[in-house]
Amino acid sequence: MTGRDSDFSSAQDWFAADWTRRGTLDALARGGLGALLAAAGIGSRAYAATDDVVRIGYLPITDASALLVAHARGLFEQQGLAAEAPTPVRSWSALIEGFAAGRFNVVHFLKPIPVWMRYNNKFPVKLLAWAHTNGSGLVVGPHTTAREFKDLGGARIAVPFWYSMHNVVLQYALRTIGLKPVIKPDSEPVAANEVALQVVPPPEMPPALAAKKIDGYIVAEPFNALGELRVGARMLRFTGDIWKNHPCCVVAVHERDTVERPEWTQKVTDAIVAAQVYAAANKAEVAKLLSRDGKGYLPVPSDAVLKAVTDYGPGYDGTAIRHRDWGNGRIDFQPWPYPSATKLIVDAMNQTLVEGDTTFLRTLDPAFVANDLYDTSFVKAAIQKYPEWSKAVLTREEVLEL
Repeated sequence: MTGRDSDFSSAQDWFAADWTRRGTLDALARGGLGALLAAAGIGSRAYAATDDVVRIGYLPITDASALLVAHARGLFEQQGLAAEAPTPVRSWSALIEGFAAGRFNVVHFLKPIPVWMRYNNKFPVKLLAWAHTNGSGLVVGPHTTAREFKDLGGARIAVPFWYSMHNVVLQYALRTIGLKPVIKPDSEPVAANEVALQVVPPPEMPPALAAKKIDGYIVAEPFNALGELRVGARMLRFTGDIWKNHPCCVVAVHERDTVERPEWTQKVTDAIVAAQVYAAANKAEVAKLLSRDGKGYLPVPSDAVLKAVTDYGPGYDGTAIRHRDWGNGRIDFQPWPYPSATKLIVDAMNQTLVEGDTTFLRTLDPAFVANDLYDTSFVKAAIQKYPEWSKAVLTREEVLEL
């Protein structure tokens, strides 16, 4: 077995059990959260355990960095809280099930997931902060000649989840350039003005690209970096170079904890914000810590994680990075949840092609969601402890530019 194959197999084997639960995954991807929770025997009144132990659930991707660094550096303990070792899970469906059943009381979710849970399924999830910004990209295979979005006509591109920032940003770019996102089976041809989208689990993306089953994929790190290092994938564009400092994953807790345990919730938020401060200033160290060569939170080697969090160098200028003046990194850390971004996401979800019923989105007021989905009092208090953030402007204008 080659080193490349070993890297893929370790990640795939780790994820395999739940990613291959196709019925559950497909139902979730199509928006069937209510059915998923009901099938798991979980009602909207399920809550996390009421003791003070921090129980983190996470997918092993760099989106979880803030939670993992907070645990690794003992930041919860510094706040006077006991914290169990974070529990890695193999799918978004498993993470939702564990959170809803009370197994976890602190998790990271793709931003659209809590929108589903709270407004389509009336589940009492509450968001505390952003977990990170940027951190994703679109790579294409070496068998393609694509160098920019206009070259993707006729291609098949994988997304990790229908309701994901990846799908939202990808389809914004395709619409802007004049290409039509479609959902078609492999047996149907893709027209020159179309881009066929399909959901592929992140660990399967690099092998699928190597096998030419897909022409590219857009996903969170470290799977872009793995594709670049192991199968010759080419970074077509970083998502943070399309939507400046966009959110991706967010920190979620049970709403009851924000109401009944505000001191606990504040301590959790303080620890996570402290972790983001540290991660922002020590990306290379954090990469090693998270990798399987460090603490083993992520089942991938340190070179891939290091590339995923630090490699935003001049070699990417031209096509992959067109807005160097934005000052982004490949992944960045900033906890404040700008309301303008939430409003944009709700609007964009209504324009994004997905499988399944999206009726609930039509009734959502973006301004209401921006105010209701978060309890910003905790993160606002936390950032006051850091001079570089205490005077930050808490509003901004969203910048999208292809």
